[in-house]
Formats: sequence, structure tokens, C-alpha cells
Amino acid sequence: MPRQYPAAPAKPEVDVTKGAHRLHWATIPLQVTVIALVFLAMPGVLLMQFGIGWVLLLTLSVALGAGAYALVSWWNVSFGLRGDHLVVHTGLARRLSREIPLSRLQAVDVVRPLLMQVLGLAELRVELAGGDNSEIRLRYLGRRTAERLRASLLAHAAGLSGRTPEAPERPFYKLPFGLLLGALAFRIPVLSAFLLFLLLIVAGIAFIEFGVLGGAVPLLLGLMRSFLGPLLRYTDFYASFSPDGLRLRYGVFQARMQTVPPGRVQAVRIVEPLLWRSLGVVRVEANVAGYVGERQMDSSTLLPVVPRNLAFALVNELFPGTETATVRLHPAQLGGLGDDALGVDETAFVTRRGLFCKVIEIVPHARAQSLRMTAGPLSRRLGVATVEVDTPPGPVRARAAGRELTEARRVLDGVAERAHRARSSTAGPERWATRSESADPEE
Repeated sequence: MPRQYPAAPAKPEVDVTKGAHRLHWATIPLQVTVIALVFLAMPGVLLMQFGIGWVLLLTLSVALGAGAYALVSWWNVSFGLRGDHLVVHTGLARRLSREIPLSRLQAVDVVRPLLMQVLGLAELRVELAGGDNSEIRLRYLGRRTAERLRASLLAHAAGLSGRTPEAPERPFYKLPFGLLLGALAFRIPVLSAFLLFLLLIVAGIAFIEFGVLGGAVPLLLGLMRSFLGPLLRYTDFYASFSPDGLRLRYGVFQARMQTVPPGRVQAVRIVEPLLWRSLGVVRVEANVAGYVGERQMDSSTLLPVVPRNLAFALVNELFPGTETATVRLHPAQLGGLGDDALGVDETAFVTRRGLFCKVIEIVPHARAQSLRMTAGPLSRRLGVATVEVDTPPGPVRARAAGRELTEARRVLDGVAERAHRARSSTAGPERWATRSESADPEE
């Protein structure tokens, strides 16, 4: 009978809630490899005239120098949790320490490019309130360490212990690959560019004219960006809800897990392109507090392709108490363009615009930052005005044009009163878990 050997004990998981930690050691060889490849691709090519031996010797010298720098840099970067603060130390000659209260946390993303997936590494991105320089990136961590740190940060932001187990999730929507493929192709810009590309290629072959490549190549690059880019980005898209917020997972070559805590979504818009109406699908975008500039546009899409009824279900989940689909929308009386309409109920300000591409924008009264009623010289002569509700930066621009002056003033006053009442009765998103517990009447 074969002898039984005891199984090797499992390696204990790193406790990210205690002490200081460093990035994964694989960060050092990765940096050295990148610098050596850049040297070979640029100066190395020019140095080939001196012989392959000199090139290899110089590359080795560059790699050794890069290794020494990467080692010292890695040693001087550390992070840890101190109370409800995230502390990050960086810098070589100039030491920089950042201590960030997690009550300012806006979103936590775990990003895994293809190479990092192979190596079992991940990058943790922490978005904070405060502008372009507020983002913190920890690259690279072990995958399990990154996910555990993400859960710990979200728990601290909710007012719970950092050792709280990861919150369970409730499945909401999984995007079928066939629907994503068809929706991305079934768009007027994509179809027009594809037909024009085919015409240029056919004309070039028929008349043996290679000059058409001057127009065909840019069209092909544009198609790759507008079709293949979103296709690869949103493949394996999965959305779920959990107590710590909305969770989104997507991506092939860059797998991403995005978590938006409760209360961070400020406004939502539902976009329905002309050709998508026959498919019954829409796109859902949002203004998310904390994301600014390029990061805002990169992370504003909540659902790239989704059935229309599920889009409204998502809005109702993000803004509890709202029933956006049932809000009565009133068309513009004067000066409105296309299908412009406005609706206001006790919970949200809703607008609809667009003739070919229909856009519905929703701003809860509690999220309104400022209100405006504008009327230019021509508008005043026509007796109309535009009502606008401002939110943090993002794709949503809630505005209703072509409203009669008396109606516009009535809407403005009504929204201002409801917004004040909503903010007075609704607490902010900070420490939402402990706040809800303390508010429990049974305690």
C-alpha cells in the first residue's frame, strides 16, 4: 500500500489590515524588463553598427542600473491601514507620505492587464474626492492581496472593521457576447464607415488605384477604435449589486473589477441610438463622484448594452425610491428640438432629448448641486427659457430647453424646494453601513 504523506500546509494569507506592506516583488523584474526592451528598441538599434557584443553589454549595464533603481524604489514604497486612513509612502530622494481618510473614498478598481493576469498580479486604483491628483495606484500587488485590500477599503469607507468579510453580491446582468457584437456593429457611424471602406477597396481594385489606401487606412483604424476597442473592453461584462456598491467586471486583455460605493453615482443617462430601437437595447452612463478628466470618461459607462427595462431597473436600484419609467414627461411648448421633454416628480428631475439618438437624463433631487434658468435675447422674445440642473463632471448634462418662462420658473422653484428637502432628510454616502445600523429603530 503506498505511503500517505501529509498535505503541505496552505500558505497563510497576508493580513492587509495590520502593519505596513510593500508591492509584489515581481514589480522589480517587470520594471527592469520594460526598461531593457525600450533601450533595445530605441538606442540599441542605433548602436548596432558597433556590433552585437557592444549592444548586449550596454543592455546588460542598463538592466543592472535599472535593477538597482527598481530595487531601491520598491523598498521605499509601502502602504498600510492606520485606523480608517490609508497611508502610502513613496519617494527616493524626496520622501512623500500621504494619509487619506477613507471617508473620501469614491471608487475602488482592480485592474489586471493581460500580462498581469498571466503572472497573477493586479493593480489597485483608489479614487478619492479632490480632483485630478487624487487617484492612488498601487502597482503591482498579488491578485488575492489586491482583492482583499479592496474589500478592506470599502469596509472602512462604510464604517465597518477592515477585517469584515467581503460583502456578498446579487447578480443583476450578464451581457451576452452576441448581443454586444451585434449592438456595436449595428450603429450608423460603424455601418457607414464600413460601407465606405468597402467602396474604396472595390474602387481601388477595379481601377488599380493604390491612392485609395490614403482614405481606406484611416477608415480602417477608425473602425478598429470604434468597434474592436469596445468589443474587447466589454467582453465578459457582468454587473452585480452588493452592500458595498455596484460591482462591474469586464475586459479580456485588461480585466477590470470596478466597485462604486453607495451614493457615489450622481446622475444617470440612458442613451438609445436610432438603430438600437429595433433591438430594444440602450446604453447607461453616469456621473460618478471622484472620477475626473480622462478617468471620468473612461469609467462613466455602467452598462454598455442592456435591454431597456433593465436600464430603468438599474436607475431604481441606484436611486432608491425613484420610479423613472413612470415619470410623466411634458414636451416643450416653444422652441423645443426633436423629442425634447421634461418631467419632475418628488424624487428626480428627468429630461428627454434627441430625434435620432434619444437620451433620457435623470438627476435625483438630493444630488442636484445648483440650478439655473437661462434665456438669451431671442429666447426672451419668444418667451422661453432653459432649465438646467448641475451635477459633478461627467457625460450627463440635464437641461430642458424651450420651456415657457412661467413654467421654467415654476419648475426651478419646485426642484429647489425638493432638493433642499431631500438633502435635509438624506445623509451623505460616508460610513453608510454604521449610519444605517444606528438609525435602526429597533436598537
